[in-house]
Formats: sequence, structure tokens, C-alpha cells
Amino acid sequence: MTDQRDEAQRARDALLANLRQELLEPVSAILGFGEMLRDEVAAQGPEEIGPDLERILSAARDLKAMVDKLLDQEVARSLFAGKDDVTAEQMLRHELRTPINAIKGYGEMLLEDLEDLGAERLRADLTTLLDHAERLLLQVDAIVDFSRSQPADTVDRPSAPSEASAMVAELVQRMRPVSEADAERAQTGTILVVDDMETNRTLLSRRLSRDGHRVATAEGGRRALELMAAEDFDLILLDLMMPDMNGFDVLAKLKADPALHQVPVIMISALDEIDSVVRCIEAGAEDYLTKPFNPVLLKARISASLEKKRWRERERLFLDRLESEKEKYERLLLNILPQQIVGRLNAGETLIADRYNDVTVLFSDLVGFTEMSARLPPTTVVQYLNRVFSLFDGLVRELGIEKIKMNGDAYMVVAGLPERRPDHAEVVAELALRMIAGLDDLNADSETALQIRIGIHSGPVVAGIIGTHRFLYDVWGDTVNVASRLEAYGIPSEIQVSEATAKLIGKRFDLVERGLVRVKGKGRLKTYLIRDRKQLAAAPPQAERNPASSS
Repeated sequence: MTDQRDEAQRARDALLANLRQELLEPVSAILGFGEMLRDEVAAQGPEEIGPDLERILSAARDLKAMVDKLLDQEVARSLFAGKDDVTAEQMLRHELRTPINAIKGYGEMLLEDLEDLGAERLRADLTTLLDHAERLLLQVDAIVDFSRSQPADTVDRPSAPSEASAMVAELVQRMRPVSEADAERAQTGTILVVDDMETNRTLLSRRLSRDGHRVATAEGGRRALELMAAEDFDLILLDLMMPDMNGFDVLAKLKADPALHQVPVIMISALDEIDSVVRCIEAGAEDYLTKPFNPVLLKARISASLEKKRWRERERLFLDRLESEKEKYERLLLNILPQQIVGRLNAGETLIADRYNDVTVLFSDLVGFTEMSARLPPTTVVQYLNRVFSLFDGLVRELGIEKIKMNGDAYMVVAGLPERRPDHAEVVAELALRMIAGLDDLNADSETALQIRIGIHSGPVVAGIIGTHRFLYDVWGDTVNVASRLEAYGIPSEIQVSEATAKLIGKRFDLVERGLVRVKGKGRLKTYLIRDRKQLAAAPPQAERNPASSS
């Protein structure tokens, strides 16, 4: 066990030795060129460059302080005390890349502004400074990666940085530059930058604002969650390593919140560990970027994430419209067909035909309507019919009866289909009384007043869908014919029912025998008139009824 600890310590010491050799030269060069640029700007201007140069120098000094700690073996060992190799590598990468990110970011923005500021004379030194920062970045990655694959006793100055630099240079040459047209098409939006380092927040905010985005910042995970609860964001750039709440925990809370889980998140970190990348993507992150950012890559990733969000929003709007149209379609069908029949049609049935042995059919007709329609303006006729049938429709819905159709001034309903109910005759009788009472009230408030005849009969029918264009749910059979005849041979403002119906409702309604009525096609039929409800039936009919005897 002691030998294993010693071997691990020797590996760390070898790693620190490599760092000492590889990092001192570019760090010193960055400081040197930065100080020269600062002195020249102080002497000749422009003053606008001064604050960003100070930020570059501040980051370089932080980097130098970190390297100085690594030069002291005892201090370096205390930094990684109790850390395994993987954790030590993560710490190194994070601590070193954070200031490099600031140096590259501010330097690249200055480079873009030199021409506008009339400071082209500074381009050579600033470019050299950025070249050293790029070299330093490659060295940090190569040293840490190289340390994993080499035995402790063979760790030496690696050649990987120069090889990596060559590969990067070749890749950049082969890449097609982003055209102005592409830039114009770039998506912009409201972006939340979450990072515990003020330098990183400022750098990202400035660059994103320059690209046309609206930017808000949060210094930690908890503050980010507060902002997201109060404001809408199109994209979140979320740092992985933060002291109060790490980025992964923030990501998990976002994806668990129904109101926020659709907002795309790009994770940012100085670590490019594959396990961290995979874990974040699996948890719902849109993408993953490592510090320091390549400006072109950063812009491309943000544009891609915003474009995906736009497409998701379009898809959601399309689905909402689709659902709205479906609801309209359902409502339209329900205005034409019973709900149960609509469900069967939606389930794929094409031929719907059913037999019902116990239903009650009602026909009504306005007395004198034809004469009225001949002498009154069409609008008056239609308005009157609309008021009458709207009244009837409301009563039908209230009592749960199926309206079958209207034909001119005729109105037909059936109870007991498509949902069977034992009180079909009683509920239709109740409807008939309410129709007459409602029409009387309507006539009292109208210049036009008509009476109504109603005929009711109970028995078996066949019901189904007919037609493919403007289809109709209809009922057929002798029961329908008899009910229609009873209406035709009825008395104005009276409800004429057959003997079959009278037997079903006699216990709850007062009936008067009319006698035998000659009915076309049926001969002489014994009929009854409904006078009123009996006292025990003052309330509307319920679902369960006892069989009634004839009156």
C-alpha cells in the first residue's frame, strides 16, 4: 500500500515538473506583451482599450500566481492532498483554463475593434499575445492528457503540443469562413449567463451583446433559478463548477420543472471530461462547451440551440393549432351526432347501425308556420324559428335527450338511444310539457305567436349513420311513423301520446283519454293527452323508473 502511494505521489511530482517547464514561457510572454501594450496605450491611446488590457493583465497575473504555486512542490502537493489522479487533473484543467479564457476572450474582442478605434499599430503585439495564449491552452490540455497515458517514471516533456497546434492550424485552414449572409441569418434571443467568475460573466455578456443577444447574468445556481422563475429566457449558458450549486444540479432542477424544461441549456466548463459531457447531455443539456471559447464555435452553437428552440416552439404552436382544430371538429360533430356515435366514428367504424327495442320518439310542428312565413319578412321568420329551436335545444341538452333533426318547422327527438335509459318515455313527456310552457313564455314577449302540436310514441327503432357528405344520424321504423302521425293528427298546444307511451308514464303524469283517432296507414288508434305532472313527480324524472300502468 505504501509503495502504491509513493508511486502515485511520484506521478503527481512528474506532472508538476512538466507543468513548470511548459507553462512558464507562454505565461511570461503574455505578461510581457500585455504590459507593452498597456504602456503604449497609456502613452498614445486610444483610452477605450485600457480597461480590457487591464483585464487581460489581471487574468495573466492570476495565471502566473497559479503557476508559481505549482513551482513550489510543497504548496502543489497541498493543493492536491487527498485527491485522486482524475480529480487532480480536473482541478488543474479548471484552475488554469479559467484565466486563459479571459485572456483569449478580451484579446479577441480587442482585435476585432482595433480598426474601428484607429489602433492598427497594436495588432502585431496583440496577435502575438493571443498566439501565446493559444499555445498555453494547447499545452495545458496536452500535459494533463499526456499524464494519464504515461507511466510515472517516463513522464517527460511531451511533443503533443506542437502536434496538436499543427492539427488545429490545418483544421482551421480547411474550415469555410462564416459568410456575412450566414451572420445575418443568425438567431438572436434572450440569454442567461450563469458563472461564478465575474470575468467570465462580463466577457460572455459583452460578446453575446455584440452579436445582438439580450443578456442577463447570474453569479450562482440559486440566483439563476430565481431569475428563470421570474423571466423568460431563450437559452441558458450554465457553468458546471460553481460553489453554491453546481451546474448539473441546476440542470436537473430545470429539466424537472414543467415550465422550464423546454429552455435549451448549453453547459460550459474549463473541463472537457467525457464523463461530464455525457452526464450533462443525458440529463437534458443541449450542448457542452469548454473554456476558453472559440468565438466562431460559440456563436455557431448558440445559433443552433436558438434555432432548435424556435423549431420546437413552431412545432408546439402547430400542435396547439392542430388540437384546436380537432376540438372544433369534435364540437361540430357533437352538434350533428350523439357523443357516443362520434367516439365510434373516431375509433374507425364506418358502418353504424343499431337496433333499440325501448325508445320514445317525439315529433313537434308549429301550427300556422307556413302561412306566417308567406306574409312576414324572411329575417323575421328566421329570427322567430331561431328563438324557438334554441329554446328547444336547451331543454334537450338539460334533460339528456338526443335531438335527431329539424325539417323546416318540424322538430324530432328520441330518448333511449344511443345510451339506453329506463325512463325514456317519462323524460320525453317532461320535455313536451316544458316545450309548450317555454313557447308560451316566448310568445308573450314576441310580436309573432304560434302554437305547437306534439306527438309521442314508444317502441323499437333502428338507428344509424346515413350518407358520406353532410351525413346524418337518423332513426327508422314503425315507432317513428306512428309518432309522426300522432303529431300530424294532434291538437294545437296539446301533447298526444300513444297507448304504449301512456302505459309507461301513467304513474307520473295526468293523462286524459282522447279516444280512438283515425291515423293514416294505421287505422284507429287509442290516444291520450298529457295534462300535467302528478304531484309525486314534481321534480324532473330520474334515471330509475317503475313501470307505469295505463291511466
